Amino acid sequence: MPALPFALVAIVCYLAAGLWQSLSLARRVAERPGWVRGAGLIALVCHGVIVGLTILGPRGLHLGLTQSAALVGWLVVALLLAASLVKPVLNAGVCVFPLAAITVVAVIGMPSTMTESGVSPGLYFHILTSIAAFSFLAIAAVQAVLVACQHQALKRRQTGGIVQVLPPLTRMEQLLFELIWCGMLLLTVAIVSGFVFVDNLFAQHLAHKTILSLLAWLIFAGLLAGHHYLGWRGPKAVRWTLVGVGVLILAFFGTKFVLEYIFHYNA
Repeated sequence: MPALPFALVAIVCYLAAGLWQSLSLARRVAERPGWVRGAGLIALVCHGVIVGLTILGPRGLHLGLTQSAALVGWLVVALLLAASLVKPVLNAGVCVFPLAAITVVAVIGMPSTMTESGVSPGLYFHILTSIAAFSFLAIAAVQAVLVACQHQALKRRQTGGIVQVLPPLTRMEQLLFELIWCGMLLLTVAIVSGFVFVDNLFAQHLAHKTILSLLAWLIFAGLLAGHHYLGWRGPKAVRWTLVGVGVLILAFFGTKFVLEYIFHYNA
């Protein structure tokens, strides 16, 4: 089954949904959450077909840099659309939808040959929980950026524009910490399952990923403790969130880039 037609539909729908959501945030067009979800859902289905075609192989899973990015992008969109039915998080689509489109372009244009063979059910569980944790925390990073923009607008006493479109700042911060809690719980499960199901997490090709993942866990644990005991919020919470997600990006994609494109490691 050719992946290109599905890729084109996914890219167009992602960009259309992201553009409309950004224009509605700028109050250039009316809010159309149903339309945005519909376009996002069409893109998600096509994106899912692409993920299946590019990751599943006769010799195992192709989990190179671009395939992993496409899988993460798909899951982030799926979580965003599902959560938007009960939480006001659809505004994160301003960044999430275009980034998902980029992952589709990358996996079609630069497919990786890195293969994971002989994957056990326990390792599948570790991989899925790791990707789910990163996906929740990636949405939290976008939410943090929106909180920062809203905080700056209120600080300058600008009551129009983005402030009128977004929920109240206290609600936005509450959503941010809810996303971080979900991501943190999944990250904890992923790290524990890694120690249980992976032969040696500190092997040469896994050590950097393990250390960076543990560092990210400590950053988010510190943020949640600071929020609970010291009342951290606003810019401080935004900074800690973005630093933690930045470390996770290095853990997930930085190590894959080094292994795949510098050392040409093939699992």
